[in-house]
Amino acid sequence: MSAISGVRLGTGRGGISASKVYEGRDDVLVMAIDAGSSVAGVFTQNGFRAPPVDLAEDRLAKRSVRALLVNTGNANAATGEEGFRRAEDCCRMLAEHLQIDPESVLPFSTGVIGEQLPLEAMRKGIGKATESLTQDAWPRAATAIMTTDSVPKLRTRNLEIDGRPVHIHGIAKGAGMIAPNMATMLAFIATDAGIEQALLSQRLSRLAQDSFNCVTVDGDTSTNDACILVATGASGVRVGEQSERFWNALVDLMNELASALIEDAEGGNKTVRVIVEGGRSRDECQRVARCIAESPLVKTAIFAEDPNWGRICMAIGNAGLEDLDQSLVGLHIGEVPVMSGGSASPEFVEEAANLVMRTAKYSLRVSLGRGSAQVEMLTSDLSHEYVKINADYRT
Repeated sequence: MSAISGVRLGTGRGGISASKVYEGRDDVLVMAIDAGSSVAGVFTQNGFRAPPVDLAEDRLAKRSVRALLVNTGNANAATGEEGFRRAEDCCRMLAEHLQIDPESVLPFSTGVIGEQLPLEAMRKGIGKATESLTQDAWPRAATAIMTTDSVPKLRTRNLEIDGRPVHIHGIAKGAGMIAPNMATMLAFIATDAGIEQALLSQRLSRLAQDSFNCVTVDGDTSTNDACILVATGASGVRVGEQSERFWNALVDLMNELASALIEDAEGGNKTVRVIVEGGRSRDECQRVARCIAESPLVKTAIFAEDPNWGRICMAIGNAGLEDLDQSLVGLHIGEVPVMSGGSASPEFVEEAANLVMRTAKYSLRVSLGRGSAQVEMLTSDLSHEYVKINADYRT
């Protein structure tokens, strides 16, 4: 991968968690950012947000950002005032190594909730990470932020704007406790394009809504989710509101990372695109899509490869749409017509629907017949393995 000038990355192992999930892996990531870079972020809307989330959001709003500090193995969530103090202590540790203002460091944590962050393990991991800082450590960074992920998630885009090369790299982690609500995992994206701070923040919020916020594994929004976008400007190319080639490349990268989360869902075997069309508004389409994508009964039918479409009807009804006319509702599994006019389609062949559901990727398409709005959301199946992974997570 080409370097993103203005960003250096380093990883290290501090031994933050004794869980077998983290055996043999680095558990600290440092991203050092050159002065003058623009940085934007979106953060979880979970009401029990972790101290590092509040600290990162507050600092991002007040001052320039010079470093990101990420740890796995411990979420530093539900840790009270001591959790804030420990997050601040870790930022000071990193600031001493980089010779920067401690308040220019944004902290991010992921892992077990309810345990205090071990400072000595963090000190060890930060020391090793800062010793290894380099511009080409993106693959190591993608691995260092993993929790129950089975594979690292890393995407890149290289393009030319005004005859000059521009690069975008992104990494993400997440396989469980994922549901759309501003940001649904940890994701860190950087580009060497120059982008004004206000535009960067505006666009990131919109792009996250259409990518990371359109995936769900289990309907649970994490206490620690965040998505950060860094624009260093080191390429000399300035990107504005009308730079569609750049924004299209960025949203494409974010969509690929979002899809990678679902493809690596805990215990998942299926990636299903839930398409809801014909709604009066995007909001009501999204409500229907979420009810389908997050329904345990729908997800277990997906796991069983069972075209039990009555469960999808149930989920549509749970979205709380006013004046829902059942006679206008239609459903397809892949290209197989299942329901029309609010009841079984005369063209429905259960064996054909079953064949579609045996594949690893397919769509469920619902037509509400009441407008022109449309939303898509990615989801996974709910398997025995999902239960096992989460039952064994701390042991």
